[in-house]
Amino acid sequence: MNTIIDNDLLSIQEARILAENAAEAQKHLAAFPQEKLDEIVEHMAEEIGKYAKELAVMSADETDYGLWQDKYIKNRFVCEYLREKLRGMHCVGIIAKDDALRTMDVGVPVGVLAALCPATSPVSTTIYKALIAVKSGNAVVFSPHPRAKRTIGRVLDIMIAAAERHGLPEGAMAYLHTVSESGTVELMGHKAVSMILVTGVPGMLEAATRCGKPVLYGGAGNGPAFIERTANIPQAVRDIIQSKTFDNGIATAAEQSIVVDGPIAGEVKSELQRNGAYFMTDEESDRLGKLLFREGGRADAEMAGKTAKFLAKCAGIAVPEDTVLLVSEQRYVSDTNPYSREKLCPVLAYYVEDDWMHACEKCIELLLSERRGHTLVIHSNDEEVIRQFALKKPVARVLVNTPATFGGMGITTNLFPAMTLGSGSAGRGATSDNVSPMNLVYIRKVGYGVRTVEDLFGPQAVGTVPGSSDAMGGQEGMQLLQNLLELVRERS
Repeated sequence: MNTIIDNDLLSIQEARILAENAAEAQKHLAAFPQEKLDEIVEHMAEEIGKYAKELAVMSADETDYGLWQDKYIKNRFVCEYLREKLRGMHCVGIIAKDDALRTMDVGVPVGVLAALCPATSPVSTTIYKALIAVKSGNAVVFSPHPRAKRTIGRVLDIMIAAAERHGLPEGAMAYLHTVSESGTVELMGHKAVSMILVTGVPGMLEAATRCGKPVLYGGAGNGPAFIERTANIPQAVRDIIQSKTFDNGIATAAEQSIVVDGPIAGEVKSELQRNGAYFMTDEESDRLGKLLFREGGRADAEMAGKTAKFLAKCAGIAVPEDTVLLVSEQRYVSDTNPYSREKLCPVLAYYVEDDWMHACEKCIELLLSERRGHTLVIHSNDEEVIRQFALKKPVARVLVNTPATFGGMGITTNLFPAMTLGSGSAGRGATSDNVSPMNLVYIRKVGYGVRTVEDLFGPQAVGTVPGSSDAMGGQEGMQLLQNLLELVRERS
């Protein structure tokens, strides 16, 4: 007799058990002081750091995305640089106090987190989420991407063992072993889960938002890079190429298009070509576009994270041996144009506009084309143009004179070091921040009484009942409001 195994049902059952166990563990974890949480985080980061290279190779082999050498850099980034940034950060307990104003802020963990991790950066994203969850006193249950479930499971086995050896309650960090969409949906919707973290899994965004809980979403990006006429052109080109070729272009923060100021278009194109960019003909662009996106507009996952030469070979395009980037010259943005969309590989669209104002409009078109663009880069030395871009773009972060991949992550900027870059309301997320432990707590406000009603309104205010004949109202009420305003002005 054959045994039929229903993985969907097994995954749903496991999600329920893990969520309930996490809720029990959270009761204990919520009482941990910041010092104890910090101790656990230190040991987790130290232990997983020993495996950074091994896990980079494992993730590249399992997913067939990107370059293990670049993944190793990302793994060390979260094990070392993020770890340094977390030290000294106060997330729970009394995190701020103003003795003069007699107020306090108390950080309170939100509870159990459901964390979805991608196949594109499975190791670094999982490590990052585990560290910021524990740092902020939250239990977390992970749903690994099916394409990276062995690697993510290995990461979490190492981190869970290290954390529990140093006092993390059992069940406070866990993951689905039987991975299915049904199980993930069950986990996100479970009553024990308070917040959902979605990174690089845009297909689950609809289901996450239907759960009616806060969703911190760092997903698809369609960010352009504008090179304005005052820019340092050689540096701008180097930044863009370094960013877009890192891990074979798989970072969602990476540039998807270059928009060039008309007067410098020739110089920019020449500089790109000198640095290994191949400008395709219209016919070559058409062939590659059909490979990147299947019929119906769905991105072909097998084209993600591949080298420019591999993509060119697949499309039958003969390119020079030193080619690292494929560029398609475009004029218009449309839903049916593959080069108007996010491309998780070293392929860029290239637009030329007459001036920065037209470039501004083109960037807005690109950002709105998928309504998920979370990052824009401007290369310029004109502060007024930079200010106008910062004011007008429907985007979560604007980066100036830096590679988008590294600037967005906080490597070449002073943004918080993160693997989840909030996309804000344009991307249907609850924050536009580089997600940090502070996004995983709520702030309880404490205010001491510093004045009495009599101080403000005089003895006539005592004993009155709103709505009664004795209550203050009308002209008297207006006078009391005036008294309050005058008192505030005196003390400010």
